[in-house]
Amino acid sequence: MTATIGTNSPMTPVPGPVPGTIMTPGYAKAVAQMAYAWGWPMVNIQSRRLMYAQVPMKSTLGPLPVAPLNELAMLADYVDPNIRIVAHPNQDVVYGFGVLALDKEPVVVQIPDFGARFWMYEIADQRTDSFARAAKIYGTKPGFYLVVGPGWKGEKPEGITDIFHSPTNTGVVIPRVFMEDTAEDRAAIQPVLNQIMMYPLSKFTGAMQSVDWKKLPALPMPKTTETSAEDGGETPWVKPDTFFKQLEQVLDDVPPLPGEEALYSQFRAVLEAASSDATIAEALQETARESEKQLVAPLFHFSNVGVKVAHNWTRPFNNAAFGTDYLTRLAIAKSNIFTNHVQETTYLYQYKDENGARLDGRNTYTLTFPPGQTAPVTGFWSLTMYNQKHFFVPNEIKRYSTGTKNKALQFNPDDSLTIYIQHKRPAAEKISNWLPAPEGEFAMTIRAYGPREELIQGDWSPPPVKIGKG
Repeated sequence: MTATIGTNSPMTPVPGPVPGTIMTPGYAKAVAQMAYAWGWPMVNIQSRRLMYAQVPMKSTLGPLPVAPLNELAMLADYVDPNIRIVAHPNQDVVYGFGVLALDKEPVVVQIPDFGARFWMYEIADQRTDSFARAAKIYGTKPGFYLVVGPGWKGEKPEGITDIFHSPTNTGVVIPRVFMEDTAEDRAAIQPVLNQIMMYPLSKFTGAMQSVDWKKLPALPMPKTTETSAEDGGETPWVKPDTFFKQLEQVLDDVPPLPGEEALYSQFRAVLEAASSDATIAEALQETARESEKQLVAPLFHFSNVGVKVAHNWTRPFNNAAFGTDYLTRLAIAKSNIFTNHVQETTYLYQYKDENGARLDGRNTYTLTFPPGQTAPVTGFWSLTMYNQKHFFVPNEIKRYSTGTKNKALQFNPDDSLTIYIQHKRPAAEKISNWLPAPEGEFAMTIRAYGPREELIQGDWSPPPVKIGKG
């Protein structure tokens, strides 16, 4: 005998477990591990929003410019080499940072006239996917751009150039402006930096507002604020012991992508079971702690991020356009959060030499680009040095990256370019092309801003990192 619902109606599947279904710890742990992988990047962004909600005014907090929600603050120079609040920084651009809280109010993002200078704004949602095109490569015009949340309905206000619709109420805005490593360009860039602003729509006047970012007041470092992990790594924005409590809010705040409805139902069912069953709650806590160590931690290593290409380099092909690629989103969020959209920047990571051995400052290396074969870009490229935790290491010449910004780079007689990668100071004639390495294991990243199509598609890859002799 076949069970039916009604007389002529087909059976309709119920999304997720039927309410009241018995939940075993084993099943709860299986769902919880997927929830941890799926939700980790969004909990990361949520934690940053919670921190910025406590910022009283545009100011500096240690080496970082900070601002209240729905505002941003800019640096006036390259990022401080001692920064630890976000891993994998670079010193090619002048950064800004702001956190969106569009449930409070739409915001206006000012884009000044950058002239010929290369620039871009990363405008990303809580999933870390970019949702707006604002960059030199797109031909974005100077003006005022309104950023609105998923529930916003209204007409474009007078004086607003365009509207960017965010899929989530929480997100980030991160301007990046190229600056050459010269005193002259440091001075020349200041007027345009001062007009990079973000503020609530209620503060919009129709005229360009400005701030002298060199004159921000300094906030005292809160005694209870963790500025870096105990092991010298990035600030721990996701904590296993509070993850599932934060996940509830993420599920409420972040609308599901098409096809994710069943996933949401599974996650909610497990959270509901944990609310009334201490055994299930403990299973979730155990899974969070295990997942942080076994699932998330290995994705910090660039050798596990993205796709392996030639000569042991790895790279993502969908940065800031992850969609349902939960693996790459998680790997990037752990190792290199806040990447630009794939059309805007290509990132290539290296942990190994030409033979597959781990890069180590006890050795000497070279990276030689054949004539005319540096990264194909419409903007600029760089090679940046990092320690094991993806941060800068102090060195005698205070050089943490090299590339387009360094006008002293010397090309070889055949127009090839060799970069000398080592801890010990090289011969005098090689200093201009020296990228200092730490004493121990290290990592490197090539950033290519404004990548050409052959780079976006993967037809161009960097040369091998060759180990020195003797």
